[in-house]
Amino acid sequence: MTERPPQTTPSSRRTLALFAYGFRPFFWAAGLFAPLAVIAWLWVYTIGALPLHDLPPQLWHGHEMLYGFVGAAIAGFLLTAVPSWTEARGFAGVPLVVLTAVWVAGRLAFAATSILPFPVVAACELAFLPGLAILIAPPLLRARNRNTRLLLVLTGIWVTDLVFVTAIARGDVLLARGTLLVAIDIVLLLITIIGGRIIPAFTATALRARGVAADMRASPWVDAIVIGAMVGVALADAFAPWGIVAGGTAALAAVAQGWRFAGWRSLRTGGQPLVWSLHLAYAWLPLGLALKAIYLLTGAAWSAYWLHALTIGAASSMILGVMSRAALGHTGRALLASRPVTIAYVLLCLAALVRVFAPSLVTVDYRLTVMLAGTLWVAAFGLFMIVYTPILTRPRIDGRPG
Repeated sequence: MTERPPQTTPSSRRTLALFAYGFRPFFWAAGLFAPLAVIAWLWVYTIGALPLHDLPPQLWHGHEMLYGFVGAAIAGFLLTAVPSWTEARGFAGVPLVVLTAVWVAGRLAFAATSILPFPVVAACELAFLPGLAILIAPPLLRARNRNTRLLLVLTGIWVTDLVFVTAIARGDVLLARGTLLVAIDIVLLLITIIGGRIIPAFTATALRARGVAADMRASPWVDAIVIGAMVGVALADAFAPWGIVAGGTAALAAVAQGWRFAGWRSLRTGGQPLVWSLHLAYAWLPLGLALKAIYLLTGAAWSAYWLHALTIGAASSMILGVMSRAALGHTGRALLASRPVTIAYVLLCLAALVRVFAPSLVTVDYRLTVMLAGTLWVAAFGLFMIVYTPILTRPRIDGRPG
């Protein structure tokens, strides 16, 4: 994603800084929602509340982290990347205000399912991703950009949200759980595609700046195999989850992801947090897939919490790394991570380690491991918000629009 401001227009000069470019409101919303939603989840978990009537509260937690937190981060990325990809005018002003309001309405509606009519909840929730697509589709289609296919990924995420909403309306717990799993797979596919582009590129740039050879090992065939393997994981989880097919597919995907990742020269990125944070996040992807394969094929207890390796470790860490880097570049700042943000990268990785391995490897109460992981998560995104709220809500430091 090239860090360049949108075209200057009279209206963009008058736009409130928070709505002056696509990444601003949604990175801020994702950063704020991440700790608030987990604090709410820890409260729900502690008192045994039922946000979705008599359905398991884990469904509410999973939905809000996926379609709330991850959804906002995806929106911020696409609304910023599409103008760079297509050389179109950047999104700013009223469209961003309206789309942000739609996202907020979805979060409020899902928090009030006990008092709102369900059709209202569904309408508020399902409006956001189509609204995002309405904004980004025209420039992608006009430019015939290769990234237009990401609209299919966005559509896939929306369809899973539709199925999830339908499932909870019917009280179908198994369908709701399965749908969340497939939605996570689609997000991981998006990380596979985008991460495969930006991580080697950012790494090569950083290494050249240090006078180090940027001999990345990359191959279109490897990329195609990895993407195909992730599509296979999603299909297996959709039609044959929790069995040998899903386990075998995850094992193949783990090997493919690991082979690809090994060519990105991760060990040379020390001392550059904005780069190694992305490598650290991506490393959780083959690890999480491997843990999934081990659990589904052998039932090993220590691998039972593989899902959090993929959600906290891979998806959330990648989001934190991308948001922190993109916000600097698109506000005219040097690409240097501050100490608090570097600490946030570490805390989020520790949250993943605790959530994935502590329940089976540490002899403490399971609830304590959940609380500790949640506390580390809240601290990580709290640091992000402290550092990045001024960056996201104030004009660019170089005086340019965006």
